[in-house]
Amino acid sequence: RPSLEEALQWRDSLEKLLQNPYGLASFRSFLRSEFSEENAEFWVACEDYKKTKSPVKMAEKAKKIYDEFIQTEAPKEVNIDHFTKAVTMKNLVEPSPTSFDMAQKKIFALMEKDSLPRFVRSEFYHELIK
Repeated sequence: RPSLEEALQWRDSLEKLLQNPYGLASFRSFLRSEFSEENAEFWVACEDYKKTKSPVKMAEKAKKIYDEFIQTEAPKEVNIDHFTKAVTMKNLVEPSPTSFDMAQKKIFALMEKDSLPRFVRSEFYHELIK
């Protein structure tokens, strides 16, 4: 369980929240309750993808992320604009650790602007800082 000090930092830093296993789990539960957990799942998948060393594994993961989150009508489609989607698709011709960077940044900004303030006002968060 995070310290009160740690949990309080999450109000101002989505990055710190996502880097803390407990914070991430709590945030994902909150997003699940709002039916918007695909954003956090996509962010986590991108973080995992960037750590992949093998080009073969990278290509496999890139396809999985694309199929699950990016393509139109994907089961967990994230809300990104057409330009970002086009850039991401172009990047996947030759997958590299930065292939999803633009899309990941957009989703991070969306969570920071939208989901984080709602999370901070939620019961999930208030339970943590009690």
